[in-house]
Order: sequence, then C-alpha cells, then structure tokens
Amino acid sequence: MPKHVVVVLLDSLNRHLLGAYGGSEFSTPNLDRFAGQSVVFDRHHTGSLPCMPARHDLLVGALDFPWRPWGSVELWEDAITYSLRLAGVTTMLVSDHPHLFECGGENYHVDFDGWEYVRGHENDPWKTRPDPSWVGTPALPVDEPRRGHFKYQDSRTWFKSEEDFPGPRTMQAAVQWVRSNAGHHDRSLLVIDEFDPHEPFDTPEPWASMYRAQADDPQVDDPWMIWPPYVIDGLKNGLLTEAEGRSLRSAYGAKLSMIDHWFGKLLNSIDDSPDANETVVIICTDHGHYLGEFDVWGKPGFPIHDTLGHIPMMIRWPGIAPRRETSLTTTVDIHATLCEVYGIEVEHRTHGHSLVPLIKQEVPRVRDHCLSGYWGREVQLVTEEYTYTRGSVGDGFPLSMWSNRWSTMPVHSMPHLRLPRPDQRAYLDAMPGSSIPVIRQPFMQGDFLPFWAYGGLKNENLMFDRNADPGELNNLAAVHGEVQSDIEVNLERHLTEALQAINAPDDVLQRLGLRTLH
Repeated sequence: MPKHVVVVLLDSLNRHLLGAYGGSEFSTPNLDRFAGQSVVFDRHHTGSLPCMPARHDLLVGALDFPWRPWGSVELWEDAITYSLRLAGVTTMLVSDHPHLFECGGENYHVDFDGWEYVRGHENDPWKTRPDPSWVGTPALPVDEPRRGHFKYQDSRTWFKSEEDFPGPRTMQAAVQWVRSNAGHHDRSLLVIDEFDPHEPFDTPEPWASMYRAQADDPQVDDPWMIWPPYVIDGLKNGLLTEAEGRSLRSAYGAKLSMIDHWFGKLLNSIDDSPDANETVVIICTDHGHYLGEFDVWGKPGFPIHDTLGHIPMMIRWPGIAPRRETSLTTTVDIHATLCEVYGIEVEHRTHGHSLVPLIKQEVPRVRDHCLSGYWGREVQLVTEEYTYTRGSVGDGFPLSMWSNRWSTMPVHSMPHLRLPRPDQRAYLDAMPGSSIPVIRQPFMQGDFLPFWAYGGLKNENLMFDRNADPGELNNLAAVHGEVQSDIEVNLERHLTEALQAINAPDDVLQRLGLRTLH
C-alpha cells in the first residue's frame, strides 16, 4: 500500500465546468493535467448535504443526513484521524473553511497531529472593520450580499496582493508543509480543505476580468457581483437580470481558474517530493453549485439535480495507469479507502466501500447505488441507469433530529437564528451500532425547524433516465394519482431497501411515504 495520501477538497467544484469532464467555458489546466495522470471517476455522487454533512461523510465515514442537518463529531463516533493517531500515522489539516472552526463543525480538526487555519474566507469573523487604507489594494469594489452583511466584506480589504487571498494562502501553506515534511514521516495523511471556488467569487486582477465580456457586463460603473443570490426562478421572477447572471457565472469561473493555478503549485511540490512515488492524491468536493442551471442560483431549497449532486473525483495512485472509471462511488467511500490504505478499523458503524479493489481493477464495482439528501427533505437514490428522488409526503412530517452536541452553522448576520433547542418531547434513543444514549427530538407541523428542512421536494417525485436524459428534462415519475411504471416501483423498493440497510430512522421512511419491507 502507498504510505502517504493527500486529500484536496475544493468546495463547490462543478463537475461539468472542468475540462477533464468536458467543460470548455473556463480554464482549468492543472486539474486537467492531474486528470491525465489519474483514475477519473465518472459516476461519483454526493451523500450528505451540504458542506459540513459532506465532511462528516468524508472524515467519519457515516451518512449524516438521515439523522441530523449539520453538526460536529458526536459522542458515538470519531473522525478517522483518531484511529490514524493510534496507528502512528502523521496527520495534517490545512484549511480556510470557516465552518470547520466554528459552532457546528468545531471538533473535526482536534485529532489531527497538526492543523493550520487560514483566516478571512466568507463569513469568518476575522476582521471587525475594513482596512482604512484599502484603496489601491487588489480588493475591487463589489456588491453587498443580498443575504445580509458578511464578515468577508471587511476582511477582503486587508489583502495586499493575490498571495493574501485565502485560497492562495491555503495552497501556499500546504506547499510549505509538503516541502518541510517530505521524507520525515513513515506514513502521513494531508487533508487540504480549500473553500474555493465557493462564494464569494472574489478575485484580484487579472483573474477578475478573465471571463467578463464588458459589453454585456451591467457593472462597468457599479460594484461587481461576487455574491450569488440563493434563489429559484431567479431570471423568471426578476431577481437578477441575464447580464447579472452572466457576470456571476464569470466570477465563479475566475475563482475556479485562480484556485486551479495555485493547485498547480501544490501538485508540483508533491511531484518534487521524495515521497512522490509513495503518495496517493485525491481530488474531491462536497457538492456542486447552481449558476443558472434550471434558473437556480446558489444552493436554495431546490431538489437535488446533477448540477449539485453529480460531482468530480480523481485519484492518482502510484503504479496505476490513468483511465476513466464508470462505477458508482460516493463520499463515504473515500473514508473506507483511507481505512484500507492505512490498515485501520473504526469502532462506529460506517457506510462506505473501499475503492482500492476498484482502482486496482480487481472488481467491476463496489456498490449498486448511492444515497444522497438533506436532512428533513427529499432523498435521492442513484443507480447506474436511473436517478430517483423521493419527496416528502403531506407536510413533510414526522421528523426528528438526533444529536448530543446540538450545534449547527451560525448565521452571523442573523444572530437570533439559532437551532431549536430540545423540548419535553425529546427522548433518549441510540444510533445504529451504538449503545450510547442520544437525544432524539421530534418535530411536528407548526414547529420552528432547523432551516435546512425548508424547501425541497414535497408530494412529488423525480425519476430521470441517466443515459437517455443526462440533462434531467423528462421526469418519468408518476404524477400523484397515476399508476407507477414497473421501473419506478422497483426504484421505490430499492430506495426502501437502501434506507433500511443503514437502519435509517423509521420516521424517514414514513415521511417519504415508504412502507417498511420485512
């Protein structure tokens, strides 16, 4: 087995915009170069959504969304770094992802041997006022977020050059760690959790103007848009103009190309390392990001489609020739792969399958489906032939949240918006495979819910033929009251079996209108 692994998670990395996956709109030469050296996975899909639930899938190895909306490592489980420390594997985290270091994600880093937090991205509470001398720095005049003031509006004025932006600083820190640690550890895991190209889509020149067609840009004399509105039917309802949409999309492309440039420097440092021939490199993401597909912008409460859920993954493995891999994979499989590489076992129940035999072409596949979803919303089943997204029935209840830490993402612009606290309806239960008591809080109609549960798919299902309808334009699911096709009946049964196999809470099946199979 290789002795070293580097995992690079680029947040909100849109698969369809990468050259390696057929994209031509934006330039990603270094990711494309890496793809030419790697096993490129063509059917890789999300599991738990959004940001922190996806990282729970990766670092803990267990699907999070059936039980809770967003949170830190719980009492009945450990991040993989705990077992790696016991096994003598050196672990390092380099990240500019604010959610990893605030309430709701505050303990994923604690079992790394070392970690470096690069400050200033998105809503990181880093600076409390703008730099009064910022005029003339790379920070261009930009719009205010429509979702309230973000700390980034203050922090960005303190960047004096491109090298000061969080993405470049994170990659520079990772390069420094590779150069100073290569050859000094028997085994190591380096995790680079890079928040780019997540919004704000803020870049200095020359990146900022790289994809802007000034004749079509409505912001020649106005602040540039770097904050996407989180809306459905944005153009249809006049929430943004077509020109503003093009401007936002070009800003995303600028950030994608900038972080690709700095990823190239990281890749060069790995290639120059004395450990290069013993190092696996994994490129992955948590989810995609809507940039006008289906007239959806950002990540609002819109049912999961491929723009968000069909994500890139590339793995460069010593001694393995580059190729395309068409078998189904999902985020928890990365955790299982790391467990096999380092020869470790974890005590809590996990849901992944190691990709090692798939990478070595010892097996044709490791799974026949992927499960994906947001807590309290629709659940998606992806097979090799179909995508079946099952919506909640009625008003979306019953519903329960399982947690002993009871933390979630803070909304700094709305401090009053907090996670509902447990009340007298709460009772103790136990997670599958664990005897540790856990608070289980039921929610019913009329309750204030954790905000992740709002929106999504209700009293409707989506079924798309993945091969005949890659654009997901022809919904084959039966309309309410119609007779289901045999294909949909089989997919419904497959989804039920998949949820029961992970011992999903009974109220998840009830909420989706699924009957328990015995």
